[in-house]
Amino acid sequence: MLRFCFIILISIPYILLYIGKSVYIEHHPKRYTEKDRYHIAVSCIRIMQRHGRIHTKAYGIEHLPATGGYVMFANHQGKYDALGIMTSHQKPCTVVIDEQRSHLPIADQFITLIQGTRLDKSTARTQVKGILNVISEVAEGRRYIIFPEGGYYHNRNKVHEFSPGSFQCAIKSKSPIIPVALIDSYKPFELNSLRSVTTQVHFLPPIYYEEYKDMSTKEVAVLTRKKIVDAIEHAQKAN
Repeated sequence: MLRFCFIILISIPYILLYIGKSVYIEHHPKRYTEKDRYHIAVSCIRIMQRHGRIHTKAYGIEHLPATGGYVMFANHQGKYDALGIMTSHQKPCTVVIDEQRSHLPIADQFITLIQGTRLDKSTARTQVKGILNVISEVAEGRRYIIFPEGGYYHNRNKVHEFSPGSFQCAIKSKSPIIPVALIDSYKPFELNSLRSVTTQVHFLPPIYYEEYKDMSTKEVAVLTRKKIVDAIEHAQKAN
């Protein structure tokens, strides 16, 4: 939390600039492509990384499909998770986020900028509507990040059970599932320190529809989680 507050404090001019840009883009949406929006978002994240002395190493970029939409399923460790993935992912991607959390200061403008999907869980109807929106967009070629653990309270490098329902977006759109293993992603905003920290993002080989089409959502969730757990254990042993 100390680092988060420090970044906000010294980045106020940049924050105001990017909030202004975000508001302008929303009033002139036809002038900006998804690639333009993503470039602005990543530029903002890189300023935050520089001010917060946060470094992220990316592995397995070659595993990402060159074309088409897909869903990245990652273990969840903290507020930095999606940011670390985005700065490691060259092509535009976005996130699925809980409606209530999405309206926090700064996060609200950021989610609007990257055109993320705010999942309203207040009723089954609104939740299904959000999921159907993601399914449609992935089928049309968009790339999404989903955290199937849900919460991240003190998860650190331990991976909890995945919610099978989270995988409906990939299954219904028949898109590739990209397991993403995050290591030390909790350090930037959980450790009460301003020391330089390094996180890791591992993009694992895709699980294509042909491989999982006859599996239940629970089986897909277990398979994806196992690949992530194995990747984390292997990386930690290597270090």
